[in-house]
Amino acid sequence: MAETSIPRGGRVRLGNVEGDLRAGPHVRIEADGTVRVSGTVRLEGAAEVAGTFECRGFHSENGQVTVRGDLVVDGPIRVEDGTLEVEGRLEAQDVDVDRRLHVQGPVAATRIEVGGALQADSTVASREISVGGTMVARGTVTASQVQAGGSVDVSEVAIDRLEAGGRIRLRSGVVRDRIKVGGQFVSEGPLTFGKLEAGGQIELGGDAKGGTIEVGGTLRAKGDLEFASLEIGGIGDIQGSAKGESIEIGGLLGCGGSIELTGRLEGGGRVAVAGDIDADRVEIGGQLRARKILARSRIEIGGSLSTQSGTKSAEIVLSRKSHAHGPLVGGLVDIRSRARAEDVYGTDVRVGDGAEVGRIIAETARIGPGARVGEVVYSREATIDPSAQLARPARRVSDLGPYPL
Repeated sequence: MAETSIPRGGRVRLGNVEGDLRAGPHVRIEADGTVRVSGTVRLEGAAEVAGTFECRGFHSENGQVTVRGDLVVDGPIRVEDGTLEVEGRLEAQDVDVDRRLHVQGPVAATRIEVGGALQADSTVASREISVGGTMVARGTVTASQVQAGGSVDVSEVAIDRLEAGGRIRLRSGVVRDRIKVGGQFVSEGPLTFGKLEAGGQIELGGDAKGGTIEVGGTLRAKGDLEFASLEIGGIGDIQGSAKGESIEIGGLLGCGGSIELTGRLEGGGRVAVAGDIDADRVEIGGQLRARKILARSRIEIGGSLSTQSGTKSAEIVLSRKSHAHGPLVGGLVDIRSRARAEDVYGTDVRVGDGAEVGRIIAETARIGPGARVGEVVYSREATIDPSAQLARPARRVSDLGPYPL
């Protein structure tokens, strides 16, 4: 195949070139319309192309190459120990740049690999994008996989998998499979995802809907959040409502709306919900506050429980020395040793040693030693330890009437 050569420091004007094109360092190529090379272009150093460049293959090394137009390559682009600047659009098969790739126009490639930094001022479409350092894209990114060793800062996304070692920030979009980041994840608008995992922080600026969420530090969601499971190692702040299967919180959780779960709500610290909680199981080691709580199977509190309208469950357990504000309504209600509660309604109510209860309305009631109860109303049986103190004598009735909630 024929070859056209440009010597070091050459200045040429080209149009159609048959065969390969080889150029030494510090050359300038001006386009006579469009430079069309039927073969492969090899640039041995810094080069500038003033216009659109089309070729079958593109290879450069040891310098910066600037294309002041479009760069359209039928095959691969390889930039060894150098950078590539394209002021127009970039189209190719595989793109492999050692240092930095900057494209002002749209990018379309089968695969993009950049050792240092990738900056795209418009849209990017590729099956796979891999960046050793940072990736910045101002337009929509469409890809199967995006991976960066440092940070990713993109606009709209339509991606299967998105991973970064440091930080990910995006405006909005869809990540169908997984988002994984070692440090911080930030989305500014609506987001749909499969799985979201962050080692440090998650900030969701709009409504978000996805599968499993795991964060080692903190989560902040400014809108509504829908998920399969949510696991937070530190602090969670959901300003809207939360809906999913389960929540596990290591520290503090605040929710400005309501929480609706098909599974469990579990936490070792404090949970404060402005609206209602609807879940299958609720287990809180510290403090729990909500407008109303409905737990279908069981609720267990290790510290304090506070509601405006009450708590209802098939089984309610106030652990030793815990206390509850607001009515408790359940099947089995177990007020353990030295715990405190107000009005309690249940099928079977048990009050432990030294516990304090305002009023009990139940089918059966068992009052332990040293317990203090304001009133006991029962329909079947009441067992009261002699050392227990009742403000009024227990009384049996044929109809307990409707329970709250």
